[in-house]
Parts: sequence; C-alpha cells; structure tokens
Amino acid sequence: MNDKTEAIKTKVNSPSPSKRELEIEVSAEEVSKEWEKVLLDYSSRTRLDGFRRGKAPKEMVKRLFYPDIKEAVIENLAPRALRESLRTENITPVGTPVISEAAFQEGQPFRFKAVIEVLPGFEIPPYKKIRVKKREVKVGEEDVGRSLEELRQKSAEYVPVEGRGVAEGDYVVIEWKGRDLKTKRMLPTEKVLVLAGHPDNEKALNESLKGITPGETRMFVISYPQEHAQKKMAGRTIEYEIGVVSIKEKKVPELGDEWAKDLGEYEDLAALKKRVRQELEKASQEAARREMGDEVVKGLVDKLQLELPESLVEEEAVSILRGWAAQLPADLPAGQVEELREKAKVQAQQSLRTSLLLQRIASQEKLAVGDEEIEEEIKAMAIRNNVPLAQLIEKVTQEGKREDIRSRLVLRKAIDFLLDNAVLY
Repeated sequence: MNDKTEAIKTKVNSPSPSKRELEIEVSAEEVSKEWEKVLLDYSSRTRLDGFRRGKAPKEMVKRLFYPDIKEAVIENLAPRALRESLRTENITPVGTPVISEAAFQEGQPFRFKAVIEVLPGFEIPPYKKIRVKKREVKVGEEDVGRSLEELRQKSAEYVPVEGRGVAEGDYVVIEWKGRDLKTKRMLPTEKVLVLAGHPDNEKALNESLKGITPGETRMFVISYPQEHAQKKMAGRTIEYEIGVVSIKEKKVPELGDEWAKDLGEYEDLAALKKRVRQELEKASQEAARREMGDEVVKGLVDKLQLELPESLVEEEAVSILRGWAAQLPADLPAGQVEELREKAKVQAQQSLRTSLLLQRIASQEKLAVGDEEIEEEIKAMAIRNNVPLAQLIEKVTQEGKREDIRSRLVLRKAIDFLLDNAVLY
C-alpha cells in the first residue's frame, strides 16, 4: 500500500445489493497535517490588535477560531477520504453519498460513515431463441383508401367565395366585438378565422354564421357557465356583434390520374395507390416488429432480479413527471398529483430495468454505434421533425446530445439483436 492508502482505512458493509455503508478512518497523522494547513491559512489571513497581518501567534488564532478551523478540516478531509476509499474499493456511486457520524477530536483519527447507492450486479436471463408470436401484416383496400383521402385533404385549395353567404364547412374571417351585459364594458375587437359549423364553436356563433354575407353584421348573446374552460369568460354574459371579412371554400381535388400527376411523382392513380400500399406495408411491418420487440424485452425484464437504487428511480421519475407537466392542468388536485407520482415511479423502474438490461446485452454481444450512424440518425430526426439539418446539428452539438443519441441507437440495436435471434411462430 502507498502512504495515502495507509492513511485511510475503510470497512465496507453491504446492507442491500444497491447500497454500501462505508466506515472510514483517517489517521491521526493525516488529521494533524490538515489541521496545521488550515490553521496556517487562518493565521496568514487574520489581523489581530497588536500584531501585523499573518504574525498573530497560532495558539491565539486557534483559540479565537477553533470551531471554524475544525469545520474546515472536516470539510476538507471527509470528501477527500471518501473519494480515496471509493477508488480503493472500486465502488462507483449513484447519486450523492450521505455522510454521517463524523467524530473529530484534535490529535485523534477522524472517523465517519458514508452511505452510497450503487448499481448492483445482476444475471441476464437467457435471451437467445426466445419464442415470440409473429404479427401478421395486413394492408386492406380500406387502409389505402383512407390514406388517399388524407392526401386529397392535404391537397385541398381554399378559394374565395362570391355570390353567396357562409355555408357549413367554409373558412370565414370574421371581425367580432363583444360587450359585457353586466358591466357594460367592451371587449377588444378581434379578427379571427372560423370554420363554420365546427362542433367546437359556440352554438350561437354557428347559427349566426349561416348565410351571412361580407359586409353584413349580426348580433347574438352567449351566457358562459361558471365552470367554463376559459376562466376569464366564466359566469359572464356577452353580447357579440360579428361581421364577415371574407369567405373561402375548401376545394378537394377529384380522385383521379390528373391529381396523382399533380403530386409530381406518379404517372397515374394506380402508381400512387401502389406507392401508398408499399408505405403502409412498411409502416405496418415496423409497427409489428416494435410490438414483438416490446414483448421480448418485457418478458426478459419480468424475469430480471434487480434492486434499483432509490435515488436513481427518483431522478428518472422526476424526469418523467416533467415530461407530463406540459399536458396537465395547473390546478390538479393533490390526490391526483400523488397518484401521478406513483405512476411515474412505476414507469421509471420499468424504464431503468429495461435500459440496464439492454445495455448489458449490447455490451456482452459487443454491439456498438459508429459516428456515421449517429449522423444518419440526426438526418432522420431532421426529416421527421421538419427541422433544417444544420439547425438540428448545431442544437445537438450545443446541448451535448450526441452520446444520448448513441446510447439510444445501442439500445435499438440490442432489441434488433434479440428479435434476430428469436424463434417466431
């Protein structure tokens, strides 16, 4: 052992697979060295009456600042001794170590305890030749028809309407202003785009829009209930006046060869249908493969004997809750908040167990991801999210996300490996 290691003695207890308790002792010699170092620092910075700065007697400085010097010695020694103990015992902590029972007396060894959470070792269940039921991939005419109709709707044009009033399904730009009938206060005048007849509109608005022409105005009253979603309108009775600025009608192209040609890639409707079917089959195959992969992984995770560190689960659960927060109302009842916390904790445990299992399989099978694969994934992400590639590359670089992408691709490779080695029936 070197002198530094001899100066620190460590006893390790394992109360659970994910926890280590360290009893650490720093030799009296090391304590004295640190004490003298801190005392010298205080002496050099202290100005006492009758003495020049740095010339005050050490014993006098010690008497005046004893509690502060003692605290500084402990704060210096404990982290340093803990780091050395972890290195010597080859322990990698998860989360922040908790230090307790610090016993310090000048001239004596310094003793304290530290509780460390660790990732426990675990046995991987047999993961080759797993039986999994093959999913059938079926794409029917109805599926193709629905996709073609979606394409038609996306190809629609909105043309100005002349010679008639508003009809259901029209897109109408209206100018409306309101007056609170109780307070007589006017609401700000607004220009808004409305889809006439849409079920989310107020019923009175849809009724008033029927047949109205540009330049014409109509009035109606809405009494908002106390529980209305828009709190600023709840319980108020508003008289509205609306006027039509413009009307546009949605024109959907006919399902035929001309429309298919207008899309720019197809000779006729038959060629478009063929491409749509191919894309649907590809998406269906990918979905089926994901479903089979989820089944294989869940089966392995359910067999996994692994106790997770509490701090790791808590950190992952907090991350999950943050992801949900944007979709939740601000005034969620306390009971539901607690229910969500428990749900997030369960999801965090499942997510961590899955990730650790797949990482171990990837390591055992030497599955790796190269830089070229990361570049391809970033390109695919840019396309999926309709973001300029250069902008996404800059963001990934600035936020240090390349290794996150690498980790995600490694896990994906591990799932592919499991499926490639599974027995489909």
